[in-house]
Amino acid sequence: MLAAERRDHLLDLLAREGKVVAKDVAADLGISEDSVRRDLRDLAAEGLCQRVYGGALPASPAEAGYAARRAVTPGGKRRVAAAALGLVRPGGTLILDGGTTALAVAEQLPPDLDCTVITHSPTVVAALLEHPRAELFLLGGRVFKHSAVACGAAAVEAAQNVSADLCLLGVTGVHPDAGLTTGDADEAAMKRALAGRAAETWVLASAEKIGAASPFRVLPWERIAGLVTDADPAHPALERLAAAGVEILPAP
Repeated sequence: MLAAERRDHLLDLLAREGKVVAKDVAADLGISEDSVRRDLRDLAAEGLCQRVYGGALPASPAEAGYAARRAVTPGGKRRVAAAALGLVRPGGTLILDGGTTALAVAEQLPPDLDCTVITHSPTVVAALLEHPRAELFLLGGRVFKHSAVACGAAAVEAAQNVSADLCLLGVTGVHPDAGLTTGDADEAAMKRALAGRAAETWVLASAEKIGAASPFRVLPWERIAGLVTDADPAHPALERLAAAGVEILPAP
């Protein structure tokens, strides 16, 4: 089989099965595992897969820059945000992560809702400046321009001094095996710090993030209350998560 044919075969497996197991592909095609791993390295270099031990998973399209991500499934993000707003209680304190789905939450926050919003996202704060009843707290630190959020040691330290009823957390990948992932180590650490300061944490994930993976793990499944997504409930990844006991809040 030519290299181009192997590449097409691997991409087809990622699309159909949501993963590639190198030893299985090598056995099926009668080639060495080293050849499969080289092919996967090439695909990963093009951003077409996320390499993991023993093979690869689909790469998340949500790892693009902030401006580009705003154009990715905006309708899905609005649906996820609308469903997540049902978790916010009047008079409560909300930790709202950065990212484009969190921004959709801020933009849809009802104007009559009395609440406190804690965030490390300047764009979320800007979206809520005219909100008549939201008290705002902005956590500072090094600004990670890729996601338009503050992160790093100063931001993590600032997060240790707050507490909330609810944290709405964004990720770039949701996969039954790889877990909840994102594309930057410091950003993953900041997300863990925020989640650790809330009574419960719900993950916001529009459909393109389901079944995908990024390099850095954020949280284990047992640390979250549930997942809010507009993905089809019949998606294989969601079926596996539901079977494992993960609560899934649909966003129709």
